[in-house]
Amino acid sequence: MFSDLSLLQIYSAMARHASETQRVSANNISRAGEPGFKASEVEDFQAYLQRVAASASPDAMTQAFQTRNADTPAAPNGNTVSLENEVFTSAQAVGQHNMALTVYTKSLDMLRMTLGRR
Repeated sequence: MFSDLSLLQIYSAMARHASETQRVSANNISRAGEPGFKASEVEDFQAYLQRVAASASPDAMTQAFQTRNADTPAAPNGNTVSLENEVFTSAQAVGQHNMALTVYTKSLDMLRMTLGRR
């Protein structure tokens, strides 16, 4: 019922995006010492929204996030994981998740209040 509202769909997608970003970053960190490993990154949330908006599908917001090789220089062993970049990316994802969760929760609270429920 409430999930059909576009604002809630956007913030739900934002929370999923943050989760996927954390997953990819954790995988990169876990493989930081593996020779030849190429780090991945998740598309920006803005790029995801633009891609979804261009889609005519009614369930467009459920599309998967695209990942690509990160544009980071390779170490002598061929590994492209930058631990500094991964820490920064993880911190951004935490902030994005917190913002999405707060807006989503407050929006539901407002909807409940308008319906006379607390």
